[in-house]
Amino acid sequence: MNIFKVKINFEEADHESVELPIAEGESVLDVCLENGIELQHNCGGVCGCSTCHIYVNKGMDNLQEISDKEEDFIDRAVNPRINSRLGCQCVVIDGDIEVTLPDQSGFMGH
Repeated sequence: MNIFKVKINFEEADHESVELPIAEGESVLDVCLENGIELQHNCGGVCGCSTCHIYVNKGMDNLQEISDKEEDFIDRAVNPRINSRLGCQCVVIDGDIEVTLPDQSGFMGH
């Protein structure tokens, strides 16, 4: 199994970027949850909502291709962009990635 790096940036000003290992076949949502990073996932990470919406800054080619189902849910996300993906569907297949997590305070009730 190959191990790569994921750099996670945050829209929230009081959060510092972190760089973490991510294994081939592992999702960004999994890495966040394993490392105590709050990334909302109302559906439990099964591509059934849009709450784990993130932005992929670098390494889009190192992720599994986007599915039609994922595209449909991204359309429902807050502030979708051309580089939007769902964290539960951002599964690394080959290489490092860099992502930005949108402000989670609206979801988390801060």
